[in-house]
Amino acid sequence: MTMTNEPGYYREGEYGIRIENMMLVKAAKDHADAESKLLAFETLTLVPYARNLIDCSLLQADEMVWINAYHARVWEKISPLVDAETREWLKDATQPLSIQDAAKTP
Repeated sequence: MTMTNEPGYYREGEYGIRIENMMLVKAAKDHADAESKLLAFETLTLVPYARNLIDCSLLQADEMVWINAYHARVWEKISPLVDAETREWLKDATQPLSIQDAAKTP
């Protein structure tokens, strides 16, 4: 089954921000302590997040790890499918975020 994950933020009377990703619902790997079968999500949307719109100083370590893993997956799956110019853009767009990026945030 597929579904969308649509987290967002809305400032009343001003603006809204939303990221929408397609997700695949699938059987999770078995967990020894699970009482029943579990489900997991796999992100199907493979487009890098705009680095200039990410305020790294607001990210927790696990959030930065997740974004970096997502960007690595985007690079792995998409880079073989695009031309050289697009591949160069994608390489820059999927570079890992770091603590140093937090210092650059305006």
